Amino acid sequence: MNYQDSSETSEEHEALIHFLHLAPIGLVQADLEGAIEMINPISARLLMPLSHDGNLINLFTALESVAPSLRHVCANFSSSQGVICDAMYIHFNAGHVGNSTQTIVSLTIVKLDKSRLMAVLSDVTLQVKRERELMQSGAWLNAILTNITDYSKLSLDRHGRIDTWNKSIGRVTGFEGEALVGQPYSIFYPPETITLEHVTDRLREADENGWSLDEGIRVRADGSHFWSSAMISPLLDRDPLLDADGDGKFSDPAYSLIIRDISDKREASEKQHKATFCDYLTGLANRRAFFEAAELELERRKQSTRPTAMIMFDADLFKTVNDRFGHPAGDAVLRHLAAALSATFRNFDVVARIGGEEFAVLLPSTELAAAVAAADRLRTLVNATPVLVDGESISYTVSAGVAAMDDSVIGLDGLMKRADQALYAAKTRGRNRVDFWTPDCPKYQEHQNKSINAT
Repeated sequence: MNYQDSSETSEEHEALIHFLHLAPIGLVQADLEGAIEMINPISARLLMPLSHDGNLINLFTALESVAPSLRHVCANFSSSQGVICDAMYIHFNAGHVGNSTQTIVSLTIVKLDKSRLMAVLSDVTLQVKRERELMQSGAWLNAILTNITDYSKLSLDRHGRIDTWNKSIGRVTGFEGEALVGQPYSIFYPPETITLEHVTDRLREADENGWSLDEGIRVRADGSHFWSSAMISPLLDRDPLLDADGDGKFSDPAYSLIIRDISDKREASEKQHKATFCDYLTGLANRRAFFEAAELELERRKQSTRPTAMIMFDADLFKTVNDRFGHPAGDAVLRHLAAALSATFRNFDVVARIGGEEFAVLLPSTELAAAVAAADRLRTLVNATPVLVDGESISYTVSAGVAAMDDSVIGLDGLMKRADQALYAAKTRGRNRVDFWTPDCPKYQEHQNKSINAT
């Protein structure tokens, strides 16, 4: 290379460095193993809270706690160049005690050539908040405009018990109005889809936001199901001292409940939901949906203390399954595990695939002992049910870690950390077992350092 070529190369390199530092988004250049070659200040600011020792040396290591499957996904991208993942939302405070502020980062990784990766990171916390608000507003408008002449309107007392109704109640739900007086509004919900705590939660959310809306399965008087929107709103002229003595007697209405049959909109609604919140392979909730639902549940718990537990599951020796039977067989195992999870847990439990072969379940209104028992039912079911792939039977096992929320746990990140430590304990004690968190569980740092080899 002559002097002129060398000078031009140096200038190009300086221009690239200048671009990296001035770019309005986070940029990281790394090799295929994740070793960071260049990083700009925005990326450093976003990634630094994830670093245990204050050093940013490897992109995959930095993201291990919040995107555990990323290393595997990049390693298995066979093309010489192209987009590996596009605008993947990652919750950056998960698993890190002390981070009270939720930060959501969009991550895109591009394979530049056979030896280099470029990661693009952007803080989308406010954008996601606005998206949620727009989705809620859209759902509210849809509820107002859909079947506007065919709805059922009821009034509820301050405890959510039915007080009065309009004549369309029979047409929409099949119930006779007189028979509903004094019943909780949850009478329209299948029992497995709602808890007593959630009944109160929706009333409280209506008080705070002006309304509370949800869509889902409802039940008619004859036991048949239909897809419905149900909106609760506080009555503006209600008496603020309703039942102030707490004697449980009925009083003036406090809320309005509007129920609509929108079964004709169900397919479109579910399609939109799956595109945003479902894991493409298993059909379970994805990582984004899990964190949003879990954070909402724990926020509700702050208002009304109740037991809450979390279970982390991991398919044992999953890499061996992939190496021996191939990745299609590995995918079949993950789908099998997802089906077992869906069959084991309740409709209102939050069941999700959060990365690779790792799954999580949040159990509202559940004590530690009940969560451990549920985890062991899943473990036993998987152990007794091999997967049949192309005529070949594949046996596998799972390990589980369980933790319960208490006053010493700091938010979702603290609860996940404990469940993760218990999971690591189960794997190091022999796998195919369930452990629950105790103070002598392995330290989180130890788990992070050894987790790659533990599977």
